[in-house]
Amino acid sequence: MPPDDAPLDAATRAWLEGPGAMGRPVAHVEVMTGGYSRETLAVTADDGRRCVLRRFTGTNTCAVEVALLRRVEGLVPVAPVVAADPDGTLSGSPALLSELVPGRDLGAALPTLDPAAAEACGRDVGAALARLGSVELGRPGFLTGPDLVPGPPGVDPTSSLDVFVDRCLAGSAPAREALGPAGVDGLRRLAGRLTPELGVLAGARRLVHGDLNPKNLLVAEEDGRWRLAAVLDWEFAFSSSPLFDVGNLLRRPRAPGFEAGFLAGFSAGGGDLPPGWRRLSTGLDLFSIADLLTRPPGHRYFAQAVAVVRELLDGDGPGGLS
Repeated sequence: MPPDDAPLDAATRAWLEGPGAMGRPVAHVEVMTGGYSRETLAVTADDGRRCVLRRFTGTNTCAVEVALLRRVEGLVPVAPVVAADPDGTLSGSPALLSELVPGRDLGAALPTLDPAAAEACGRDVGAALARLGSVELGRPGFLTGPDLVPGPPGVDPTSSLDVFVDRCLAGSAPAREALGPAGVDGLRRLAGRLTPELGVLAGARRLVHGDLNPKNLLVAEEDGRWRLAAVLDWEFAFSSSPLFDVGNLLRRPRAPGFEAGFLAGFSAGGGDLPPGWRRLSTGLDLFSIADLLTRPPGHRYFAQAVAVVRELLDGDGPGGLS
């Protein structure tokens, strides 16, 4: 059997085995899922140490993610950074190496938990999100550099939902076909109603993870209690309202007990749930849902995004994406 299940070029291997990274010969490599604009590999050294290598094959957010991980370390559990090559001068392509944190993704774990365990898990996730939302940045906007200064000036991620949804629909014939004329008109009307309501959140400048789905949350059992082990994949982080993350996480029904625990942990940790928070968080999450509608029809989230829109328009509540 070959030592590797995944290819590793010579430059990357040399960087990994060098003193600035793992410092040991690589014994095994396997492909992992995760990350939209990157290749993710589990790398095992000959002494058994396991790390995760992310190579940025699309948009290079390596430097931003390293800065974010260092900013939030101690506030929320993250995978510790081992080494980084933000411009690819050492490994041949931008790369981030972090410790492999043991655990299960939240989506896989929840169906196996009883309501009490799911509630405890939810409380831990909610408390962590509240701590994350305590990080205040200079202004609303998007993060493009390691200085973590949001921009461009004057941009607010909570604004112009109607314009964004219309642009996504205009650029995706498959989405228009899947939703049908009534669905397209209904989605545009919903975005139009929500746009002025989101105005109460304008100016919010808290750190938002931006992709707080169960697949990006690792949980592990510790002393008989399930806890959050790590928050992964920070490539979409930005500065705005924590309700973006609330809407994303509660997009679909979770295991009994989880949502109640999550909301309790979030509130107890200082997270703000203003009047109408559920509708506001759903409105903010519609930015992500509309963006998913621009994916190719065969993409794993396209059909699920269509289902979310249909359920929202039918008044059946959130659902569909994991």
